Amino acid sequence: MPRRRQSVHLGSGSDGTEDSDSSAEREQTNSSESDGNMPKRTRLTRASLRLSQSSQDTPDVKRVGDHDESPPLTPTGNAPSSESELDISSPNASHDESVAKDPALRDSDKDLSHRPKRRRCHETYNFNMKCPTPGCNSLGHLTGKHERHFAVSGCPLYHNLSADECKVKATTREKHEEESKVQEESNRHATRHQMPTSKQTRYKEQVTEMRKGRNSGLPKEQKEKYMEHRQSHGNTREPLLENITSEYDLELFRKAQARASEDLEKLRIQGQITEGSNMIKTILFGRYELDTWYHSPYPEEYARLGRLYVCEFCLKYMKSQTILRRHMAKCVWKHPPGDEVYRKGAISVFEVDGKKNKIYCQNLCLLAKLFLDHKTLYYDVEPFLFYVMTEADNTGCHLVGYFSKEKNSFLNYNVSCILTMPQYMRQGFGKMLIDFSYLLSKVEEKVGSPERPLSDLGLISYRSYWKEVLLRYMYNFQGKEISIKEISQETAVNPVDIVSTLQSLQMLKYWKGKHLVLKRQDLIDEWKAKETKRGSNNKTIDPSSLKWTPPKGT
Repeated sequence: MPRRRQSVHLGSGSDGTEDSDSSAEREQTNSSESDGNMPKRTRLTRASLRLSQSSQDTPDVKRVGDHDESPPLTPTGNAPSSESELDISSPNASHDESVAKDPALRDSDKDLSHRPKRRRCHETYNFNMKCPTPGCNSLGHLTGKHERHFAVSGCPLYHNLSADECKVKATTREKHEEESKVQEESNRHATRHQMPTSKQTRYKEQVTEMRKGRNSGLPKEQKEKYMEHRQSHGNTREPLLENITSEYDLELFRKAQARASEDLEKLRIQGQITEGSNMIKTILFGRYELDTWYHSPYPEEYARLGRLYVCEFCLKYMKSQTILRRHMAKCVWKHPPGDEVYRKGAISVFEVDGKKNKIYCQNLCLLAKLFLDHKTLYYDVEPFLFYVMTEADNTGCHLVGYFSKEKNSFLNYNVSCILTMPQYMRQGFGKMLIDFSYLLSKVEEKVGSPERPLSDLGLISYRSYWKEVLLRYMYNFQGKEISIKEISQETAVNPVDIVSTLQSLQMLKYWKGKHLVLKRQDLIDEWKAKETKRGSNNKTIDPSSLKWTPPKGT
């Protein structure tokens, strides 16, 4: 009986306020160099799949391609299905280089010998990868459950241990976990206020005894040993932790490390983390060193460094402090490209066309992904306009945040992606960006709304802004009957957003077949008190300072 074929359509993963805009092209090295450095791939056949299934614990087998050859996402958030060549130009180089997409394996085993070789499933290790710790052979794992590792988090050598020691510790941990499970099972039906058992009391006394000497200072010999270890290995090894605290607390810390390493290994096996590509932990951006929050698809040769150096004006990314210093000596940029459409005091907003300034916009999207969870597009920036907010001083215009919008949005979305840089968060700049987007909608004589779906944090930010707009409108309203349509025309806020905000404020009531808007004076007085306490500050958008006309066409 023939099997029915099923087609699976992957939907767009765009997020309203944090993401669906756009893209930055992937960095590629010279083709002659890349040919020599390409890792060897193993051919994947049905026989190898059956062998892999029988030898692995997990029944599901997935195929993955090489990380540096994965195609860019389309505007819908999916990988393109065409087998034609795709332009994946470097964000820091020219646009003329392109790579071809590998042909997919077909159902038939015929002519498999002529097919391009594929990497094995996720559970099969890529032996071309190597742990970044100097002197490590990638054997063993901190959890004691895996034969190899590819990241510092699972490296026994980095944690000053051997692979055999990790296995012994894993066995001990498993034994303790089994004992604790038995103890929990016996105490499951105990009363809530039952007195501690004698065993629990003895254990508590032992822990107290072990922790007595944890605050005592280290002997001089140990301090010298620790300093020598630090000078010899620097940041490539974990500091020696013995005798710094009690053995009990140190063991708790080791358990937490092993559990975190095991969680990362599971994500890697599931394909949610690509080997060696998620290592950017901090970026040096202007006078700030920023801890990153999420993975961003920078080229692997940059991502695996762990620290990235970014020019705060042109957003070019570099590998070292020396390269950044030389670049800053030659960089002539002191503000974003494009037209300055707003200026009041030190705050300016620049309109940047994704088609005219493609490299800058792609680098901006890669930078934004380090702090946005739901952003899915980085390369196709041409259909978007970017509005970049800056704060000026005597050294230049420093990036505060930005939002992007489609040039032609059929659903009247006025924001596709919005971000405030971490060093400027909780200072009112996010609300300024939202207010500016609605000011542009007013000039266009349109009703705007952020692109859906909204993330949780995006919904909180917009709901706060909509609440303030509605309460200000109610405070200044002098008539007897209020209309949602009139509020929408006055504020440029979509009626759907107005209704949802009124419902959350419990200001919308259904009575005798009609929807009534309730004017809650307590909320209005509370808002007015906050406005008075806040006083006059510069964190507001002045419509008279806008010098902008809606762009025509694309």
